[in-house]
Amino acid sequence: MDNDASHRVLDPERDSAALKALTHPLRLRLLGLLRQHGPATASELAVRTGESSASTSYHLRVLAKYAFVAEAEHRDGRERRWKAVHSVTTTSSAAMLATPAGRSMLVLGRRRQIEHLQETLDRHEADIEAGRLGEEWHDSSGIDDLMPRLTPESLRELQDTIRAKVAELTGRDEHDPRAERVVLLTAGLPLARTGPGEPAGDASGTGTAT
Repeated sequence: MDNDASHRVLDPERDSAALKALTHPLRLRLLGLLRQHGPATASELAVRTGESSASTSYHLRVLAKYAFVAEAEHRDGRERRWKAVHSVTTTSSAAMLATPAGRSMLVLGRRRQIEHLQETLDRHEADIEAGRLGEEWHDSSGIDDLMPRLTPESLRELQDTIRAKVAELTGRDEHDPRAERVVLLTAGLPLARTGPGEPAGDASGTGTAT
């Protein structure tokens, strides 16, 4: 997929310095916060992350250097606000896995996504407990744990279909006042067979859908 207003595609060779900038866990977290919650100052992000404002300010400048964030608002005598430039950043997994440095960066990014899922689950459960989400969301929300057997081509088709459908529905609901931010984390991680004749998996996974 090519770059557009909301999606940035990084090339592991051409954009190696930019990818390296994302290997710092705090930078990944700052970028995620700006994407999820909108523009913020270094001081505001320091409160959210438990870091010093000097630290968040430094890492925001690094992210700005490589065009992940940009100045959203700057008023004389007031602290500047930062915004995320793109809502999604991707790269070719095959290209990343071709080098040790690329593999390290890919693993770090995936681990941060898992951490984000845990943070999201904690917040979702707190919102339910506090009554901040209406009952109309209960049936549609949840986590599916599936393990279908697919070919590489089918897995690619599935991922492309999900992205296209998300874009379609996001556009449809853009101006609906009932719409809320939904964290949708998908994973397609093939598992090699570990023994002769052993199936790679079935469609049920652990049998959980919560």
